[in-house]
Amino acid sequence: MNIRTARIEDTDEIVELMKQLGYPVSQELIEQKLHDFESRSYDQVFVAEIESEMIGVISCHITSLFHQDGASGRITSLVVGREFKRGGIGRALVQKAEEYFLSNRCVKSEVTSGVQRKAAHSFYEACGYKEDERRFIKIYS
Repeated sequence: MNIRTARIEDTDEIVELMKQLGYPVSQELIEQKLHDFESRSYDQVFVAEIESEMIGVISCHITSLFHQDGASGRITSLVVGREFKRGGIGRALVQKAEEYFLSNRCVKSEVTSGVQRKAAHSFYEACGYKEDERRFIKIYS
């Protein structure tokens, strides 16, 4: 397995993986996000592949902290192809994200997961994450 930074030409495969997670994203959206992320050092997408077949993707973001030294990392999506689940790919992608966070002065990292995703909650706990704070969200439509 190889984990590398996502490229624009990965768009179609990323779209298919995101659909498996339940996010019906468009090719245009993913292509634009990848293009935007190329010029920003605080956003990163990594893909996992076996023999050039994409089997997983993780998106990572870094936010500077005002109240303390350092930054906070955030995983905003993680998906492993259905046929590759439970093979260590998700854990390897999380590890890659954490290496990225640590190399960018992050003092913590976080991930959000929908209340309905019980298996994901167990996975993140097994990776060392713990349920912590309450989030308040305001959606602008």
